[in-house]
Amino acid sequence: MRYEKNHKERTRQRIVDTASRRFREHGIEAEGLKSLMSAAGLTNGAFYNHFDSKEDLAREAIAAAMNERLGRLRYWIDSGEGLAGMIRSYFSPRHRDRPGTGCPVAILSAEVARHSDIVRGAYTDGVTEFIELMAMQWPSLTHDEALSRATALYGLMAGAMQVARATNDEALSARVLDGGMQAALALADVAPIAAEAAPTRAVRRTQTDAKHR
Repeated sequence: MRYEKNHKERTRQRIVDTASRRFREHGIEAEGLKSLMSAAGLTNGAFYNHFDSKEDLAREAIAAAMNERLGRLRYWIDSGEGLAGMIRSYFSPRHRDRPGTGCPVAILSAEVARHSDIVRGAYTDGVTEFIELMAMQWPSLTHDEALSRATALYGLMAGAMQVARATNDEALSARVLDGGMQAALALADVAPIAAEAAPTRAVRRTQTDAKHR
């Protein structure tokens, strides 16, 4: 059978995209190669035509997930809403309920810590790039001050999202999202959402998120 010139590259990318989503949904260890390749529409035996090991794939999947989040941050910056838009989108119920397309730091950090240096390196590169782009949004601060604030902000966001996802109490999860958002907006030096305006903003945010997820 003859394939198009870029068939192998497109197949490899399909595997990476599938892994990026399913690792965030199920965890790296919990997602087996057989189920992953089946979800990609490929046979299990085709895996080793593209990757040396699952760890090799994990490295690329983590890098892809981190690049995806970086792209979303750039979208909010380019839209003019900046960090405020990114933060409000991040703390939405939609983000909480769809881990497969969500922030990998809020989902995979503990698991990545147990993996090899190549996986941790891809994670580290992604976190560093994200923080550096956030830091550029405070031009009045020194570089070190901006990096410190961006690092604290990203940690706050990811940690709050972990708690909001882990609890089985819907009301508590909602409070964690709201409290995390208000704290993140304050740390980012962005005006918080007024209580009476929150429902309208939430509707707009959900509509906007739907276009960019």
